[in-house]
Amino acid sequence: MPYYRMPDGEQLFVREFGQGKPVLVLSGLGMQSWQWLPFLYSQAKNHKFIIPDWRGFGGSQGCRIPELDAISSHWRDVDSLIEQLQLDQLSVIAYSMGATTAMHGMHYSNLNAKLTHYLHIDQTPKISVDETWQYGLFSQQQPQFKQLLAEISQLLAAKPHALQLSDLDSASRQHLLELWLGFLLLQASNKVTPLLFKTALKQPKLQSLILPMQRLDYLAWYVNNYLHHNEDYREAIAQLACPSTFFIGEQSKLYPAAGQKMIASSVKNSKQIIFEKSGHTLLISEPIKFGREISQFLKQGN
Repeated sequence: MPYYRMPDGEQLFVREFGQGKPVLVLSGLGMQSWQWLPFLYSQAKNHKFIIPDWRGFGGSQGCRIPELDAISSHWRDVDSLIEQLQLDQLSVIAYSMGATTAMHGMHYSNLNAKLTHYLHIDQTPKISVDETWQYGLFSQQQPQFKQLLAEISQLLAAKPHALQLSDLDSASRQHLLELWLGFLLLQASNKVTPLLFKTALKQPKLQSLILPMQRLDYLAWYVNNYLHHNEDYREAIAQLACPSTFFIGEQSKLYPAAGQKMIASSVKNSKQIIFEKSGHTLLISEPIKFGREISQFLKQGN
């Protein structure tokens, strides 16, 4: 059953494979479920993997955008999926935005009570930076980042009928791409991507491929989520009782490793796996180590 009906009537695509104990996998922004296959398929004899495609991506790209913000919507979809599959006990692998979604479920629902093992991959429990938390998204560079998001949001709000990049006039299209390049340069953890992006700026046929999603209405939805997300999940994740593992990119520009280590230390039954050579994209920077440590995590649940 690849599609599940969500509370608003939309059909969410969910990739399922394997047999055994259930493992719910919550992806990062821009990922599709198939991207987990190289790391998980060898473990399919002992685990049943359940990997939803978020709205706007993969098999769920045709879903209608709900009135909820992205994280609240994602948790509602995940909660509905857990209920439909009757998962009373499960392991969760949660990466980036997927980890934010999991923490939302810990904070506002009873996900903690259902978890047997939890893997948290490179994410902060608090996106925003303030006097109580200096380790949010982009840390001290957050004002520049939010300014970029605000400009992207304003541009897209002024063009509500543009659903594809090709629907924008040339000036607006160029401005949007330049703003997105600014985001990539701010991250600066991958020198190759900005170089390819600069090349694509001059090639109209390639321009639609360099944004994280094709639909501009979904781009606006996700941009506004990170622009206005002010939740604080520090207390919720500290209450985890199940064995928990934290994968942390030592070079992460998005989410400083110091803050991630602090949060991991607040969880009683936890351990930290540090990816010394990685930024936020551990599965790309250190794929062999990532696959090996995923396997170790899954063996704990056998």
